[in-house]
Amino acid sequence: MQLSQEDVKHIAKLARLELNEKEVDKFSNQLSDILSHAKILDEVDTSSVEPIAQITGLKDVFFDDERKDCEFTDELLAQSPMEKQDHMLKVKSVF
Repeated sequence: MQLSQEDVKHIAKLARLELNEKEVDKFSNQLSDILSHAKILDEVDTSSVEPIAQITGLKDVFFDDERKDCEFTDELLAQSPMEKQDHMLKVKSVF
């Protein structure tokens, strides 16, 4: 599969890369070679392979948000140059 120069320019634009014409020619050939090698995978028979999302068996672990007191909160707050309010750091509004 041979990529055109327009295809490479479009891919570069999506990747926010600025390429000169020499680089467009170079990457056109390189990307075409890569896609040709990947095309070989179309010939592999995967009809007996079950689709999976991941193979590690790991699951998301969620914890309840719990407030935990720290024995040196006052010292930590004292080190911050930010304004304090109600024993917390006052930050700018997010919205």
